[in-house]
Amino acid sequence: MVQTSILLETIALTLPRAIALRITPEQFETLAHHNRDLRLERTHTGALIVNPPTGWETGRRNFKFSIQLGKWWESQGEPGEVFDSSTGFTLPNGAIRSPDASWVSQERWDALTPEQKRTFANICPDFVMELRSQSDTLKSLQEKMLEYIENGAKLGWLLDPFNQRVEISRSNQSVEILDNPAQLSGEDVLPGFVLNLNRIWGN
Repeated sequence: MVQTSILLETIALTLPRAIALRITPEQFETLAHHNRDLRLERTHTGALIVNPPTGWETGRRNFKFSIQLGKWWESQGEPGEVFDSSTGFTLPNGAIRSPDASWVSQERWDALTPEQKRTFANICPDFVMELRSQSDTLKSLQEKMLEYIENGAKLGWLLDPFNQRVEISRSNQSVEILDNPAQLSGEDVLPGFVLNLNRIWGN
């Protein structure tokens, strides 16, 4: 697998987005296992996506988001399961995606069998967050957010720090766009969670 690792590292440097390479879920699991330093995803059609490492600004913003989500999770008695950006999920449509942050209700998580929880759990999180980085196009993240909603997510936040804009996706509703909001509510999906966006924007 050394050659595979070198190949993927080269691809990551030259083609940071979708690659014209189709792989099975089993092949994806093997590639991910042998290339832990790369952020890999798989579309529902089997196309491999290699995401480059984030820059320091995006890493800092994502960390600040995780701190706020983690504090809420602990203050509420650790309801459900929270995950960071390194976690992949196998969605109902067959895609393997890694939100920048996510949460799954305890009821839905406990309903999974041990086999369904193996490596890339067979579930779409109830809540997902995507944070736009310099290498992300807005369109690609919007398509990704739509995919989450179509596969069972109840609430999704697309945070665009470059325009200080948030796109809120909800099941069975149109996308809501907020310009330069100071905070966001977790609504009835994450009750009691209020995100301080000034901390994310860097103000």
